[in-house]
Amino acid sequence: MTIRQIAIGCDHAGYPYKRSIISVLDALGIAVLDFGTDSEESTDYPDFVHPVADSVESGRADLGIVLCGSGNGVAMTANKHQGIRAALCWTEELAVLARRHNNANVLALPVRFIAEELAVAITKAFLSADFEAGRHIRRIEKIPIS
Repeated sequence: MTIRQIAIGCDHAGYPYKRSIISVLDALGIAVLDFGTDSEESTDYPDFVHPVADSVESGRADLGIVLCGSGNGVAMTANKHQGIRAALCWTEELAVLARRHNNANVLALPVRFIAEELAVAITKAFLSADFEAGRHIRRIEKIPIS
């Protein structure tokens, strides 16, 4: 999969990591749709996750990245959208498997539980993997669309 554009959004906890990830995406030549937040002032993560999920659903963005303290809130919010398969990843291997086996299209990062350098490495791993299809298609088709 050629990745041309990625949507990204976070709450206040994810803001510092978001800046680093955007720098890496820029260096890779990937356009970024940044839906905020733009500071460490307390915010509500759904306000920033819904636009990310909407842009992936519509095809405006190829993939999405969402960040919050635990990663759970942003993953749960993104997964409420039809066609979104958000994966909460805290290792590079989980990110690769999420793409290869689950065709994940949104990466959720738990910034209070991983170092910033690891968040960048997980992002790169997520971007480098492609869906393997095959036997995995049957499993994904069994996930109900809300």
